[in-house]
Amino acid sequence: MTKLLILTAGFGEGHNAAARNLAAAGNALQGPGTTLSVDLFALTSPRFNRLARRAYLAAINGAPGLWSAFYRWVDQHEVFPRHLWLLRQEFRQLDRLVQREQPAVVCSTFPVYGFLLERLAGSGRLAAPFYNVVTDSISINSLWARPACAGWFVPNEETAEVMRAQGVPAARLHVLGFPVPAFFSQQARILSPPDLAAGAAPRVLTIMHSGVRHAFATARRLLEESDWELTFAVGRDERLRQRLEHLAAGRHQRTQILGWTDEVPRLLMTHHVVISKAGGATTQEAIAARCPMLVNQVVPGQEEGNYELLRRRGAGALVETPEAVVQTLRQAFANQGAVWREWRDALAPLARPDASRDIAAHLLARVARAPVATMP
Repeated sequence: MTKLLILTAGFGEGHNAAARNLAAAGNALQGPGTTLSVDLFALTSPRFNRLARRAYLAAINGAPGLWSAFYRWVDQHEVFPRHLWLLRQEFRQLDRLVQREQPAVVCSTFPVYGFLLERLAGSGRLAAPFYNVVTDSISINSLWARPACAGWFVPNEETAEVMRAQGVPAARLHVLGFPVPAFFSQQARILSPPDLAAGAAPRVLTIMHSGVRHAFATARRLLEESDWELTFAVGRDERLRQRLEHLAAGRHQRTQILGWTDEVPRLLMTHHVVISKAGGATTQEAIAARCPMLVNQVVPGQEEGNYELLRRRGAGALVETPEAVVQTLRQAFANQGAVWREWRDALAPLARPDASRDIAAHLLARVARAPVATMP
């Protein structure tokens, strides 16, 4: 029996990461197979979905101004539910999925699904309560708030404040954090970066790809520094990985050049600083690891709030050039890491490594006569 149905979409890793981590938590709490995560867009039209995802990535990386205009237009106009007919195939797929699985509770990590669920409930075809799991911070598109649902889970109080201003009832807002891997909670007392005050070399993690401005130039500038241990995670960009390996050959200080890896949580917990664009999942995982973040690119719209959260809390910096990256790191690590310690301390009130378990437990508490077990 599917007790918890999670709806996700591949337009931004934050949605999929939140769904994946929630599904793992739900299955850990209620047993394998009791939680199901589905991408309706991929299920309904896999070929078109692949093309749409490529277009999305091309827009945010190659035409950020155009993407910003589109994002704000959607925010200010009632595209949905007025034009919900555009998603009629996804609606039918959702209806079939719900009738087959009969979930006890539904949640969405992608805002558009809220309109489909609202319509399905209005037609009497969905009896289960449904929730939104908001994956952004502060710069919250109104798509998240418009559909009526049983509740909204938000990553921080700053986001809750924005959504209250959008008209979301305060009683339905739950500030439980962003769903991150259970690894952060399980390893919180075990993993940490080495002590700078004891003379350890600073460890710098860079999560990069060729679509980020100045990516290679920044890496080259970092490799010129002789006092820092460096780790580069370049994903599936094999050409970039090879170029960095050639550039790093013979470097005295410890240097790792990684391709695709599932070790990012461990890397975040064992490095002093991460350099990355302000993606939702990366920003929230850095917060969970209490790893201060240097933001080297902000996609207009959804990522603006991620950086703004760090700026307000004094837990990182915006670095838009290779030289700014190096100068900011030097300042952070000076005086045995005095500034770095301030950043790390500022992240402590934001860090919610148990968020996936807490949200899943809240959702599953709606399941009648199904006691929630304790996650190991």
